[in-house]
Amino acid sequence: MYALFLVLNETDYLDEILARFVDVGVRGATILDSQGMASALASSSEKDFPFFGSLKVLFEGARPYNKTIFTVLDSEELVERTVAAVKDILGDVNRPGVGFMFSVPIGKVYQLNKQ
Repeated sequence: MYALFLVLNETDYLDEILARFVDVGVRGATILDSQGMASALASSSEKDFPFFGSLKVLFEGARPYNKTIFTVLDSEELVERTVAAVKDILGDVNRPGVGFMFSVPIGKVYQLNKQ
């Protein structure tokens, strides 16, 4: 089993990505509102960050928040299908600011069902 994480900066694609997740066989995912560290520091009211304070100009007009999506997948093949679906939707994933994905193997999964 694998956990697949997607930090999505271009949140306009969220609904399309979730629909494709279903199409490729993903049975569930969790979506969190998130914010990157540089964005948080640049928007901080704290003025003791001279380097990050100068970055504030770069972040003006940028999306300060993103979505972090994670899911547990049964096989490496499903991870590859899911990653391919996301890349298909986002197009050139190498352009700056799109986001990133990573997967990690899972040792054990514990169901917490109400008995």
